[in-house]
Amino acid sequence: MTLKLGVLALLTAKPGKEAELAAFLDAGRAVVQDEPGTRVWYAFQVDGATFGIFDAFADEDARRAHLTGRIPAALAEVGLELLAGAPDIRLVDVLAVKPGS
Repeated sequence: MTLKLGVLALLTAKPGKEAELAAFLDAGRAVVQDEPGTRVWYAFQVDGATFGIFDAFADEDARRAHLTGRIPAALAEVGLELLAGAPDIRLVDVLAVKPGS
């Protein structure tokens, strides 16, 4: 599996909304199961209020399909309620990958 492109999104929860944001991100796993172009998808927590998503793709078409898909749309719907500010979304190039077993 050759992964060349990624998306890194950092999210800050509003005070008191950390558990809801964590649950929202956990539910996102089911959504990306229906995205064959999303080869890798991680939701993670950095600290008490900071969360993130990292996903990787083989090509730009797959990344674009993800960025216009259900996860960003769902995040836009809950953003005002759960997030302290706009998500910090960065398009990244994947330099190296150690495949899992």
